[in-house]
Amino acid sequence: MIILDARRVKAYEYLKQLAEAAGKDEDYTEELWGELLFNEELMGAFMYYLDHHSLFDGISCRGYGLTDLYFYNMRRFEMRQDIGKNYSDCDKEALSLDTFLLMGRMMREPEKYISKLEGGPGMDIFPN
Repeated sequence: MIILDARRVKAYEYLKQLAEAAGKDEDYTEELWGELLFNEELMGAFMYYLDHHSLFDGISCRGYGLTDLYFYNMRRFEMRQDIGKNYSDCDKEALSLDTFLLMGRMMREPEKYISKLEGGPGMDIFPN
């Protein structure tokens, strides 16, 4: 007998839709899904995001929550655009997905990511 968690199936479908709308490719989507499956706490935060369309800061890694990482990603986007402000071309869905991926990676390898976060922002410190 195979038991499926309908909530996870729905979350995966939403993830694919969000990723496609944000211009993310299939490899990105599958990597993010893998991070969500690997970490139950992160999966719960993602489901919260899907329900409320806001980040849940009830999880953290070494003091960094999802909102911290969201704004970090926003600063990185602004640096790449060299605009210094959050203009309308900044895709909030893409930033949110990047935030979940960064948190998943960080929770698996905290030393690698925390040292880069604490080293200050730079355009090349995290691969996209």
